[in-house]
Order: sequence, then structure tokens, then C-alpha cells
Amino acid sequence: MPTLYIVPTPIGNLQDITLRSIEILQSVDFILAEDTRHSAKLLKHLNIQKPLISFHQHNEHKKLEEVTDKITQSESAALVSDAGTPGISDPGFLLVRACIEHNIDVITLPGPTAFVPALVNSGLPCDKFVFEGFLPHKKGRQTRLQLLAEEKRTIIFYESPYRLLKTLEQLTEFFGKERKASVSREISKIHEETVRGTIQELINHFSDKKIKGEIVLVVSGKES
Repeated sequence: MPTLYIVPTPIGNLQDITLRSIEILQSVDFILAEDTRHSAKLLKHLNIQKPLISFHQHNEHKKLEEVTDKITQSESAALVSDAGTPGISDPGFLLVRACIEHNIDVITLPGPTAFVPALVNSGLPCDKFVFEGFLPHKKGRQTRLQLLAEEKRTIIFYESPYRLLKTLEQLTEFFGKERKASVSREISKIHEETVRGTIQELINHFSDKKIKGEIVLVVSGKES
């Protein structure tokens, strides 16, 4: 049965990969990787040798038909991103949709993703939340923030270390300086850090620091 497996990979500590993920990577015919060089290091660590095919946001439209045809030929494939679960702010959606349209079985394995531990660790309500991913860089950014300022559920953003301060400063304009928030960076890595406080306190904390690592920003919803 032609099958596409969506396989989450560690966002930091390599021990975070599941036994089932290892088993699937060992069994498939080939692996689609966001960055073949990055994935090759993980596979070497796991002692797995499989054909790797580059599949990322810059070539997924071009390779979509070729890849689905290859899977249709009674082959099994795994899709991995550089870190975390494919499709969450990473390539994956287009391929999953195409496989469903071609009656290819799609199986998504549970596993690492950055926003869940950041949300739980924030100390903010996590029974209801909104995942926003990356904000638009320019067009539509202020409109989006204006809309989210009225959101009552906890809000989760992904952010670059180079834009974190800019984003926090914009949040003070739309959300207010006293809105509670949390910044988690380098989750599951050696220098993992979570800083909690008001948005203004987070600005004060990061203003005199060199910010590194992948960042999850969690912001409390508007109080009723």
C-alpha cells in the first residue's frame, strides 16, 4: 500500500525521537528531507541508510507531482523537516493534500514540536489557545496584530531572534505593556531558557542581550 509517513524529528536533544519514528525511518523506501545535509546527520546518528530526496518550500511545487508519482508506485516514503513536525511552519501541507487526492495513505506520527512545551511551560492558560506561527513581515502585520489584540485565548507565535525585540515592542502598542507573556528559546537544547513576565519586562530582559536560538513567544489573551 503506497504510504506517506509524516515523521517528527528532534528540535534539540536527539533522544527526543520516538522508537516508532526510528522504526518507520528504517522501513521506508526513501525519505523526503527539508535539508538533506541536516537530515543525513540525524540518520547517521541513528545508523540508518536510506535514499534522501530534497523537498523544501522552494521546490515543493516543482517536485510535488514527481514525488506523489513515486509514492504511488507502491513505495513508502517518510517526510521529515529540519526539526519538529512537518507541516507546522514547515513544508508538508501541499504533499499531504496531494497524497490524499491520489488515495495514498497518510500516517502522521506524534512527536516533537516546539510550541506545545513552550505553551505548557509559559504558565499561561493552555486549555484554549491560538497558534499563529510567524507574523507577516510587512504587509498585513499591523492588521493582524490589531485583530489579535482582542483575542481572549492564549496566543502562540514563532519568531526569529533578530526580530524578537521588534515584535515585543509592537505588541506593547497593540496589546499594552502589562499583558503577560513568555519567551522560550532553544527548547530541548543545552542553553534552553524560558523568561516570563509582562511584555515590557521581556523587553527589558532581552534589550541588553545577544539573542540566539529558535524562539516561541506565548502571549496571554485579552481579559474579559
